[in-house]
Amino acid sequence: MTKRITLPIKDEDIKSLKAGDSVLLTGTIITGRDAAHKRLFELIEKGEELPVDVKGEIIYYVGPAPAKPGYAVGPAGPTSSYRMDKFTPALLDLGMKGMIGKGARSEEVIDAIVRNGAVYFAAIGGAAALIAKSIKKEEILCYEDLGTEAVRRYTVEDFPCIVAIDSEGNNVYKR
Repeated sequence: MTKRITLPIKDEDIKSLKAGDSVLLTGTIITGRDAAHKRLFELIEKGEELPVDVKGEIIYYVGPAPAKPGYAVGPAGPTSSYRMDKFTPALLDLGMKGMIGKGARSEEVIDAIVRNGAVYFAAIGGAAALIAKSIKKEEILCYEDLGTEAVRRYTVEDFPCIVAIDSEGNNVYKR
């Protein structure tokens, strides 16, 4: 059975999700990859304010291709999540509620997921064109100079993903 979640995600929704659940997300998410995470992390280390409020947000690790006519974005498949592992615990500790990417996460990230009652969703690699159909609107929030790696806000409808690591640390990659 596929679960439908309306964003922003609520704590009770997160607690109800179990590793392996199929989910369709509708609402808004933010995006960011390596370069944006590095900049955000450097600001956190300096104790400075972030240019985007991550509290309550789900971040999608993506660098979309240019949009084709009639679409908000071009193919928008997930990036390998391990590349953000160094930065993720700090963002979760600031109140970020989840991530969407692909692949396994480090023990430090899993510990931060459990500590903060968060969730890690896996999107299907190789399905970039299909995923793009669920993205209805795009807005650049910061770091426009990073091009495809700028932090954006997507409005999504029935964005398909799977719970890879739930709030209790259950992990589809370790079964």
